[in-house]
Amino acid sequence: MTTTRSVVRHLYVARHGEADAFGALTDVGRVQASLLGERLAGVPVDAVWHSPLPRAVSTAHALARHLPGVAPAEAAELVDHVPHVPDRADLNPAWAGFFDGVDHAEATAGSSLATALVDRFATAPDPTVTRDTHEVLVTHSFQVAWLVRHALDAPASRWLGLDSGNTGLTVLEYRAGLPPRLVAFNDMAHLPAELRWTGFPDGPRP
Repeated sequence: MTTTRSVVRHLYVARHGEADAFGALTDVGRVQASLLGERLAGVPVDAVWHSPLPRAVSTAHALARHLPGVAPAEAAELVDHVPHVPDRADLNPAWAGFFDGVDHAEATAGSSLATALVDRFATAPDPTVTRDTHEVLVTHSFQVAWLVRHALDAPASRWLGLDSGNTGLTVLEYRAGLPPRLVAFNDMAHLPAELRWTGFPDGPRP
């Protein structure tokens, strides 16, 4: 008995490299981005998409130097934003202060962007696509968390606490008629130990 193999949409999602207080990549961030590009060089990448913010733009261009023939392009949906603000009644008290200063307009805009992010990228291949596709998304920690939460069909508030390190790699797969597959989350194998865990609070790390 033979079966027809489903066409797969592969997403390689990464937080930008380490950035300074002004949003520009640090020397560490540039090295992280280049090492991520070296890791992805063995993948038949079709497209590199990035957030409009400078730290993501610089990361995308640094890694794309290792992907001949692939020109990075901006995707507004990947911009840094709060994707979902839980109702106060449903919010764990430990997170209450996190949303201070996020007004109704920002929450509404963030929700719209989060929906657009999923609609554009977290979908199975178009029926007219006859081969696997491979796309790199350079974005921000909240957006990585939102895509992971969506893939796992978890409650909307579950994006909280799903943190990513700088250039940590998350891999997702989408097939028609099947739920998304989370292949890897926040994988830092391309980074030497001294370049891992930037973007997290200081503390012991494995």
